[in-house]
Amino acid sequence: MPIIDTDIHHVPDSRRVPDFLPEPWRSRYLSGSRGPGHLGYWNPNGVMRADTVLPDGSRIEASAEALARHFIEPYGIEYGVLTGGNQHIGLSPDPDFAAAVLSAENDVLVHDWLPVDPRLRASLMVSPADPELAAREIHRLGDHPGFVQVMMPSAGRIPYGQRYFHPIYRAAVEHNLPVAVHPGSEGVGISGPPTAAGYPTNYFEWHTGLVGSYIAQLTSLVLEGVFQKFPTLKFVLVEGGVSWLPALLWRMDKNWRALRQTTPWLDRPPSEIVREHVLLTTQPLEEPGRPEHLHQILEMFDAGHMLMFSSDFPHWDGDTPDFAARRLPPPLRPRIMSETARELYRLPPAEPPVR
Repeated sequence: MPIIDTDIHHVPDSRRVPDFLPEPWRSRYLSGSRGPGHLGYWNPNGVMRADTVLPDGSRIEASAEALARHFIEPYGIEYGVLTGGNQHIGLSPDPDFAAAVLSAENDVLVHDWLPVDPRLRASLMVSPADPELAAREIHRLGDHPGFVQVMMPSAGRIPYGQRYFHPIYRAAVEHNLPVAVHPGSEGVGISGPPTAAGYPTNYFEWHTGLVGSYIAQLTSLVLEGVFQKFPTLKFVLVEGGVSWLPALLWRMDKNWRALRQTTPWLDRPPSEIVREHVLLTTQPLEEPGRPEHLHQILEMFDAGHMLMFSSDFPHWDGDTPDFAARRLPPPLRPRIMSETARELYRLPPAEPPVR
């Protein structure tokens, strides 16, 4: 069946980024100051799969040519959406530097990646630290046919439903682009602690708790009325899992019946708003001991119109297309593996690459 992969982590060449950076940001970048870093948790598996190193020492995720030859072609992927880049810098306390670096990384995509293979699409990276600068970047490249969504880190200084971020959503809507969030920056830079309880001790705990950011952000987006103000906006929760969603929808609907006076702009139950505006990606797809339990969860929300396949290649915990498809109920496979993403990103049937 056709496959559209909505989460492929390319690694742009950091040596190319300065070519698109004006001063004084270029000198600062070259000095080694490239973002707020990370919390330093140790992952025994590493971040990238060890088998993505090629015989010449290069890595599959480091070039469009290698990615096409060693991942997209072997799996017959019709389109692959690139989601890599330096997301941590989006939470830098210096919003001007963050915006400049992400703009340069977007230019690297335009010049070095998207022209190489017609199956590649990309995420337009912006920093939430300054929504006006983010909106300016969306207006700069939002009509480029290679960009299919706006991307931000899933962690932030304040919840994403608040009006502070509305310039980002307004610009995205003007260019018919969904907005997506991706995990990994929780606790970094100007974001808050990675969990509501504070700072975990190890990577296992931190990684397991990432879902908390998605619960908080989705609740904020819905209850703050973002989708009432921007009725055509679509929001994609990349790499956040799916099993938590039904329980959250039940909880919001229950509370809406009792507390709707506090959100008078909500004209219908929150679950209906989420069904219309929010999508998720499969990886990391939950793996219960009894597979039928996953199928039951997928029956608890409109998975056929809200869930899209993602491999998370080449991360250590990624899911190959055949692995993910086998775990899905057969009736849902065509939509999850390709058709929902095709509709969201307005992708035509792919043409073979020019060689």
